[in-house]
Amino acid sequence: MINKKHIALHLVPNIFLIPSMPTLTGERLDALRELMKTEDYAIDAYLVPTEDAHQSEYIADCDKRRYWISGFTGSAGFAVVSLDEAALFTDGRYFLQASEELDSNWTLMKQGLPNVPTWQNYLVHNLPAGSRIGLDPTLISVADASQLSDELKASGSSLVPIQKNLIDIIWKERPDAPKDHVFVHPIEFAGKSHQEKLSDLHAHIKSKDAFGLIVSALDEIAWLFNLRGSDIECNPVFFSYAIITQTGSTLYVDDAKLSDSVREHLGSEVIIRSYADVFDDLRKIGSELEESNQKLLINAKTSLSVEVAVGKENVTEERSIITDLKAIKNETELQGFRDCHVRDGAALIRYFAWLEDQLKQGAVLDEVDAADRLEKFRSAEEHYAGLSFDTISSTGPNGAIIHYSPEKPTAKIIDPTLIYLCDSGGQYKDGTTDVTRTLHFGEPTAYEKRCFTRVLQGHIAIDAAVFPTGTTGYLLDPFARQALWKDGLDFLHGTGHGVGSFLNVHEGPHGIGIRIGYNSTPLAAGMSVTNEPGYYENGKFGIRIENVLLVKKIDTPHNFNDRGYLGFEHVTITPIGLSLIDVELLSAEEKEWVNTYHAECLKKLGPRVADCSLTTAWLEKETMPI
Repeated sequence: MINKKHIALHLVPNIFLIPSMPTLTGERLDALRELMKTEDYAIDAYLVPTEDAHQSEYIADCDKRRYWISGFTGSAGFAVVSLDEAALFTDGRYFLQASEELDSNWTLMKQGLPNVPTWQNYLVHNLPAGSRIGLDPTLISVADASQLSDELKASGSSLVPIQKNLIDIIWKERPDAPKDHVFVHPIEFAGKSHQEKLSDLHAHIKSKDAFGLIVSALDEIAWLFNLRGSDIECNPVFFSYAIITQTGSTLYVDDAKLSDSVREHLGSEVIIRSYADVFDDLRKIGSELEESNQKLLINAKTSLSVEVAVGKENVTEERSIITDLKAIKNETELQGFRDCHVRDGAALIRYFAWLEDQLKQGAVLDEVDAADRLEKFRSAEEHYAGLSFDTISSTGPNGAIIHYSPEKPTAKIIDPTLIYLCDSGGQYKDGTTDVTRTLHFGEPTAYEKRCFTRVLQGHIAIDAAVFPTGTTGYLLDPFARQALWKDGLDFLHGTGHGVGSFLNVHEGPHGIGIRIGYNSTPLAAGMSVTNEPGYYENGKFGIRIENVLLVKKIDTPHNFNDRGYLGFEHVTITPIGLSLIDVELLSAEEKEWVNTYHAECLKKLGPRVADCSLTTAWLEKETMPI
């Protein structure tokens, strides 16, 4: 990560040019623009999204095109390169990080703030009328492409699909695609066989009288076939497609990735085809469908290239049934969440006890040293398979960079007089964890304690919420912010996201937040979701408290209109951080919540760390009643 001092130059409110500094991306932009001008392409702008061909949030090194052309390392962002400008669009989680990483060739567009256009509006209003806008059709979803095409009509501009990605042409040292082996996710952890899951899909396709459906999201394929991989760091998925019909199933994956045990697991009912064959097969299916009334089912996140291959007239767009099925965890998966979070909590408190002891002894540790030690503690736990994302180990001002990832040699020395924020998670065969704790190893200021306590109050409000069936996370989000709002504070990220079961740490379709999409999916019993309100002051500190919750049915004294009511079960078991709590701000009910939660931590974690007196003493100290 490149860290630089930054002073914002205002163009219009919330749109920033990066001040003059050594040119880092200039040569790459020059090469791209020369290619754009050639007769083969003749385009006025080129789109560089973050996602890969499967619309993955986290991507393999070979797919980090937006990072390569811009220098911005965040997991969310969209780059637009015209013949004379380069703009990077990202959300509130990454404003500070992007301002530090982008060089003077780029304009940072802070999405969601006043007077900042979306990247779609930027193309309509900032490019000359009649512009030709190039894109790789594998990297844009059907929904985004359709919306953009409609919006461009106002300016007479058009999308120009380009089969060969232009970044790939100029990226001479682009890494090869990963070739790691796929492995079986056994029934003891999955809870339901892939044959049962496929049977459910066959029935769904028949009910729609459709030819079949294509699955392109990597976590959906991994879940469907009870397989896992390691093609993308921290995400146990593998590059693949699947086509499921009323009676058959075809998995498109590189043959070299499959062992005999995987083939035996899949059985004869699953046809194996090469990953590279999927678009030829889609074109053949398209030709066949022209002679029938049946359609191929796709969803809004399927890439434009899939729709083009099979023919727009031969597809029907519907919400992904696999996403919905995957979001509701079965009893085996739910128990796996409970079990792995207790083991994960034991690793975390071993780490926090060790870190506090080291700092008190005057040890000099940077953020990476600390993160590496945490991974070592996690790796000793049963069923550990790796990290679920790069650990956010951040001291003082770095905590305000919401998705900060420390790297040597720029990682800061952990300062015990400043707030320390640690957001981390593990992949276990029986579940995925994501937990944030904010600690202070010295004497926090009254203001820091007040901010932390306001965040804690929002966290408690979500955890304790009871709500009628049909309620969405969009409607619950204000619960997390109300205490902060009382002090005129807020945060610029969502309150919670779904979590996979030994799958991606970010999972949809549900979540808790102000994103309007969260209002389309009610929370339902069996879903997992994080609870992570925060508060951040640039240049000073960051605060976040995060637990993973399971949605469950709640018995209430009454049942208005027979709707039924839901609430949450927290499965993250790690003390909150007593030194930052301003007890005077808490109500009696909030104090009771803290004490009850800490008693649970002591009961569940105490026996697991009894072999370490240092950790035991830390746990007892951090769970004392307030």
